[in-house]
Amino acid sequence: MLRGFDCVAGKIHVLDESSGVMKLAADRGIPDVVIEKVRDIPIGKGMAGLAAERRQPVQVCNLQTDTSGVAKATAKETKMAGSLAAPMITHDGALRGTIGIAKRLPYEFTPVECDRLMRIGARIAEQLVFVPRT
Repeated sequence: MLRGFDCVAGKIHVLDESSGVMKLAADRGIPDVVIEKVRDIPIGKGMAGLAAERRQPVQVCNLQTDTSGVAKATAKETKMAGSLAAPMITHDGALRGTIGIAKRLPYEFTPVECDRLMRIGARIAEQLVFVPRT
């Protein structure tokens, strides 16, 4: 999936309905130093949390220079630039978590790419069985 977006990093957070916190379920290309900091994401915090809260894609063209406050300071530690997070929503509207992808270079994802990631997230949401990352 990452190759289809020409991305080198990505992660999936799954909503733990009992706590209301999203838990890291899968990642690729995320530095170990960052993993511990993104293991649990509250709804509304950081790109993934905002995507979940808004139920729409959230992107930053360059994580390294972003001053909008959308991305957490931890995002700079990934050494990534262009980043996109999208909610994973079932056909009946249930939020199951978020999916995020990132590129090494600054990049603004197109509406078509945002819609595509939303569709991928929806397919994952329908099939999701949560197994926490150890």
